[in-house]
Amino acid sequence: MTLLLPLMGFLFVSLLITAIGLAMSRGDTAIERRLGELGVAGSIPPVPVAHNERLLRTLKRLGQAAPKPSRELGKLRERLMFAGYRGSEALTVFFGIRLGLAITLFVVMSNPMVPKASLMTGLAGAAFGYLLPSMALGRMAKKRQHRIRLSLADALDLLVVSVEAGLGLDQAIQRVGEELAFAHPELSEELRLINLELRAGKARSEALRNLAERTGVDDLSSLAAMLIQTDKFGTSVARSLRVHSDTLRTKRRQRAEEAAAKTGVKMVFPLVFCIFPAIWVVTIGPAAIKFVEVLFPLAESQK
Repeated sequence: MTLLLPLMGFLFVSLLITAIGLAMSRGDTAIERRLGELGVAGSIPPVPVAHNERLLRTLKRLGQAAPKPSRELGKLRERLMFAGYRGSEALTVFFGIRLGLAITLFVVMSNPMVPKASLMTGLAGAAFGYLLPSMALGRMAKKRQHRIRLSLADALDLLVVSVEAGLGLDQAIQRVGEELAFAHPELSEELRLINLELRAGKARSEALRNLAERTGVDDLSSLAAMLIQTDKFGTSVARSLRVHSDTLRTKRRQRAEEAAAKTGVKMVFPLVFCIFPAIWVVTIGPAAIKFVEVLFPLAESQK
C-alpha cells in the first residue's frame, strides 16, 4: 500500500500535465496551416471574432479615456512599430490595455475576499499592471528584431541569386519577399512594404530608409545604406550584395562566439544558488549526521 500511493500520485500528475498540454496545444496540423496560408483550406471552419471585436472596442474606449503623457508617445509609437503594430489605433489600444490591466489588478488586490488584501497591495498591483504592458511590448519588439536579424542572411543569399539571374533590384526584392513568406514572415512583410512604397511613387532610397526606421535592426540599416550608396555611385549590385552577405555571416559567427563566451559567466548564478547547495547536502550531509550521532551520545554520557 505504501508503494501504491506514490505510483498513483505520479500517474495522476502525469495525466493532469498531459491534459493541460493537450488543451493548450493547437488542433490544426502543419499541413492544415500551410493549406490555410495558400487559401485552399475550405474545410477548416472560421474562428468567430465577435467577442474579439467587442474586446477591441472596449480597449479603444479605455485608451481614449486614459491619460497620454506626451513624453512617452514617441517612444511608444517606436516600440509598437518595432513590434509590428503599425495601425492607426495601435497606440489607443495599448493605452486601453495598460489602463484596463491596472484597474483589474487594483480591484483584485484590494478586494477583501483576497487574503492579505489592502489598499497598499492594490496600489502595488495597479503600478505593476501599468508597467507590465510596456515591458511585454519591449520584449516583443526585441524578439521580432531578433527574428528579422536571423532571417536576413537567407534573404541576402536569395537577393544575390535573383540579381545575378538577371532581375532588377526592385523585382528581386519582390521575389524574395514572396519566397520568404512562410519561413520568415516578418522580413517578408517588410519587403512587401518596400514594394508598396515603390509602387506608390517613392524613391528607392527613401523606401530603404523607411525600412531601417521601421525595424530598428542595425543589420538592415547597414544594408539600406549599402544599397543607397550602390545606387548612387552605380557600382555592381550583385557584387555589393555578395560582399555584404559575407560580412553579415561573419558578424553572425562573431555574435555566436560572444554568446558562447558569456555562457560561463551566466552559469555561475545557477551553479551557486541551485546546484552547489544540493552537492553540499549530498557530500557533507551523511558525515554531519554521523558526527552528530557520535557526538551527542558522548555528551549525554558525560552528563
